[in-house]
Amino acid sequence: MATSKLQALWNHPAGPKTIHFWAPTFKWGISIANIADFQKPPETLSYPQQIVITGTGLIWSRYSTAITPKNWNLFSVSLGMAATGIYQLTRKIKHDYASEADPIVAKE
Repeated sequence: MATSKLQALWNHPAGPKTIHFWAPTFKWGISIANIADFQKPPETLSYPQQIVITGTGLIWSRYSTAITPKNWNLFSVSLGMAATGIYQLTRKIKHDYASEADPIVAKE
């Protein structure tokens, strides 16, 4: 029984012999690394890197449902990439622009 399930997975159109299997696997690594960067101070984050992570996540979450067979693993990791990228960009923008504004002090 287990052998037939392994053989079915191996021969599946989105199985380990195809890029449909490996692309999401590597993207999970990028997503986990981006989650680990939540602990970094915002000044060390890179706009270009986070924009690319966000863009890649948004684009591939759309196209992962358009390809045949539908790749739900790619869809879920792409949504995760977009979410972590948006969160990191928000942190960076708040740090760079919101924290620079000095409070207005009333002069008497």
